[in-house]
Amino acid sequence: MIRDTKEGYGIVSLVLHWGMAIAIFALFALGLWMVGLDYYSPYYKSAPDLHRSAGILMFAVLLLRIAWRLANVKPDRAALTPLERQASRLVHAAFYVLLVTLMLSGYLISTADGRSIEVFNWFSVRSLGKSEGLEDAAGVVHEWVAYAVISLAALHTAAALKHRIFDRDKTSNRMW
Repeated sequence: MIRDTKEGYGIVSLVLHWGMAIAIFALFALGLWMVGLDYYSPYYKSAPDLHRSAGILMFAVLLLRIAWRLANVKPDRAALTPLERQASRLVHAAFYVLLVTLMLSGYLISTADGRSIEVFNWFSVRSLGKSEGLEDAAGVVHEWVAYAVISLAALHTAAALKHRIFDRDKTSNRMW
């Protein structure tokens, strides 16, 4: 099935979910690695270019994912307790807010000097203009939000494992 139904998620939602999950962890790992590079590293320029390009594409995918979610029914959550349903809604809403914040702060870091972002040499994303001090402030936000996203992903994974291992219900089957 392509579209989501009351019984489960369709192939588009599954691909978007797992693709973004992989990209989030990969970009987090790349970000951790690249901030430790010194000026003489052969990856000093290419690692941030890759991080920025992938981040811009991921932002486009996130917007697609939000649109897809709004255009589809949500699978039934009857197997969840009222507390689990509320926690699920909060975690998913937090993911969207944090991911948008993460990507916008990354954009601001990269464009604060007035230069555009070259996305894999396919196209450019223009800067809003030069802004003194914005790079540092956006950098702090970007770092904290990145850790928040990874922490939330760990919580999300723990909840899925709880349903799979302890509750032995079909909740986590909807995303496989």
